[in-house]
Formats: sequence, C-alpha cells, structure tokens
Amino acid sequence: MSGELVRLEIAGGVATVTLDSPPNRNALSRGLMAGLQESLDAALADDRARLIVLTGAGPAFCSGADLKEARPDRIGGPGAGPGGLVAILKQIWHSPKPVIARVNGPTRAGGIGLVAACDIAVSVDSATFAFSEVRLGLIPAIISVVVLPKLGVTKTMELFLTGDTIDAVEAARLGLLNAAVPADQLDAAVGRYAASILKGSPAALAGCKRLVREVPGMDLDAAFAMTSELSAQYFASEEAREGMTAFAEKRPPRWAEGS
Repeated sequence: MSGELVRLEIAGGVATVTLDSPPNRNALSRGLMAGLQESLDAALADDRARLIVLTGAGPAFCSGADLKEARPDRIGGPGAGPGGLVAILKQIWHSPKPVIARVNGPTRAGGIGLVAACDIAVSVDSATFAFSEVRLGLIPAIISVVVLPKLGVTKTMELFLTGDTIDAVEAARLGLLNAAVPADQLDAAVGRYAASILKGSPAALAGCKRLVREVPGMDLDAAFAMTSELSAQYFASEEAREGMTAFAEKRPPRWAEGS
C-alpha cells in the first residue's frame, strides 16, 4: 500500500496528513502522490475530521517532483493524469474542509504548489522556497494555477524566471504563507489556527472556501447573484439556527463543543 509513504492521524477534529519519505526529502514520487491522495480521501470522508493539516517528516516539507522517476518521454510529466499532482491540488483547493500547511522545512517546486493550494500556511522561519524548475530546463506549469492567485503576476514572474531562493519571512510577506515562526513555536501557531477554525460550523467553513475560490474570477453581476443566493441559503440553514440560538443562550454551538 502506498500509504507507507504518507501517514494519516485523526484526533481532536484534526486530520494530520504527513508526507513520510525523508530520504528523498518527501519528493513527489508516484507512490507518495498515491498515498497523499488516499489519505486526503480518507480525511475528507471521515466525520471525525473537521480540518486537515498537511506536513512533512524529516528536515524538509517537500522537494518537488521525484526527478529519479521523471522521464523525458513521459507525456504530460509526472503531475498529469490520475493520481498525479493535478488531482491532488484540485482535491486540496476544493476540499470543503479547511486545509492548513504546516511547513516544517525547505520547500521546492511542486512542494510550493502544495503550500499554495492550502487555505492557510504556517512555516518555520528557517525554511526556504524556490521554483527551481527553470534551472533544470523545466517550467512550473501545473503549480502556476495555484501559485499565481497567492503571489500575483509580478512576483510570480520574477521567481519563476530567476529560480532564486526566498526565506520564509519573505514568503509570508509576499502572501504564500500566513506566518513564519521559530521552529519551537510551529505547533502552537498551527494549533491556534486550528482552534479558531474549529469554532466555525462545517457548512459555513465550506461556504467561506467557496467564496474565496470562486468570487475573484466572476463578473460583478454573477458574483452578487451567487452570493445573494448563498446568503439566503445559509440564513435558512439548520447550522445557522443552531449558531444564533447558541449565541442568544450564551453557550457554544453543538459543532464547537469540546473544541
């Protein structure tokens, strides 16, 4: 089973998915990508998990594509097709459950795509990031879809063309990360985000993700039409009734009990 390269643990409403291939710095091999997709599927299907934390084992978060597996004659590259990086990035991007990247170390190329696809990203301040593809005669094609919305055209162009390395503090300033913290504060920082997210209702969290993902690409009239309909749906929902009742009764709503 490919899961030996990826570990899934669920506790306290949080599904932790760990890339566990330290010898190759958690490179995106076929086996690791299959295990990652498997673990994400399991986390999304498990009602015990209200949010997902994605992290790496060992000194690195993810070094990008496994170049030992890459072949010049492989049409579409290692990220295309079923079980490839495209499917994983879409899975994270559209996940109704929030996904937090816990970046434990250096991250390169496709690994930055994983970070960019997540909803929140927290990194150790010693981590570094680089789009190294151009120096190998490659381009960051697939990950550009999720990187551009985070970094914008100007900075993405610079980093794609130069392949230069930036540190975590700069990555946070540019918007790739939400925070860069000392290593001994990483778990606490991730925990604070998780605790805040767990106070939100499951449906509302999914709805907020939809707004952020879809509204920026819509024209004004379509955006107002969609959001007006969603607003009405949520005001009429069972979770909204519970949330407003709990607020009036000065108690936690059912979904936040024990959080």
